[in-house]
Amino acid sequence: MATSKSLLTGLTANHFRHPLDKKATQALQRLPGLDVAIRSLLGPMGEQFFYLENIAASVLVGPNQLPELHNALVEACQVLDLEVPQLYIKQHPVPNAYTFAMRGKQPFIVVHTSLIELLNPAEVQAVIGHELGHLKCDHGVYLTLANLLTLATSQLPFGNVLMQNWQSQIMEWVRCAEFTCDRAALLATQDARTVASVLMKLSGGSPTLSPQLNLDAFINQARAYDAISESETGEILKRLKTDDLSHPVPVLRAREIDRWASTSDYQSLLSRRPLVSSEKKEATSGWRNW
Repeated sequence: MATSKSLLTGLTANHFRHPLDKKATQALQRLPGLDVAIRSLLGPMGEQFFYLENIAASVLVGPNQLPELHNALVEACQVLDLEVPQLYIKQHPVPNAYTFAMRGKQPFIVVHTSLIELLNPAEVQAVIGHELGHLKCDHGVYLTLANLLTLATSQLPFGNVLMQNWQSQIMEWVRCAEFTCDRAALLATQDARTVASVLMKLSGGSPTLSPQLNLDAFINQARAYDAISESETGEILKRLKTDDLSHPVPVLRAREIDRWASTSDYQSLLSRRPLVSSEKKEATSGWRNW
């Protein structure tokens, strides 16, 4: 399909990966055999299970099924130089989206109906771009571990004690990875306000309230959040607030994407200059919420 957006041919994760994501990923890569263990644990049966779940209980988007959503997916993939994964729409009252890929086979994205009701078409494409960012960056192995650790913490006796060290390190990485995928959302839409608007609506929107929300006022909230760090006590409280979260707080994500949109790095990506990277692409295995 034709698009007026800059197509980022040759784009790799290293072109837009957030510095915090790079640092956290390097820390996880020092854990020997972790990726092999997770892929072996899930195996082919895991892939078949999720495929069956999607086919049985969701709607597969395609040229003849919700074609506008399909066109948004295809355009985002063209921009990010990525093969088109499957996209499913699932009936669910909680606004959310997530992605999963197993050994590089049959990657898919699931978007809940309540999220689509909350957003306009450009914002839905931003969500799709965010999820494509997880696929583009090969986040799968560590995302899978994050979800398994969360499950173990809630189900196993003394799970909080047993998993505390690993979970802290993994969840720190997950929060950093979200910054990277917000950048993928920006590259897919090429409009920072669209990405920030998604975060605003996920924070306090509803189908009724969303048209009344003020994006500029929401972005200004980040200034008050930053001001908390001016005192040592405030910084400690912020750390306590975020340590157990799977995502950075929305105002911080909006501020980060607004800042990156004004950098020369972002502008050079859109200039269609040849992109060069030695990053090696690996198979993915994981899922993650928006």
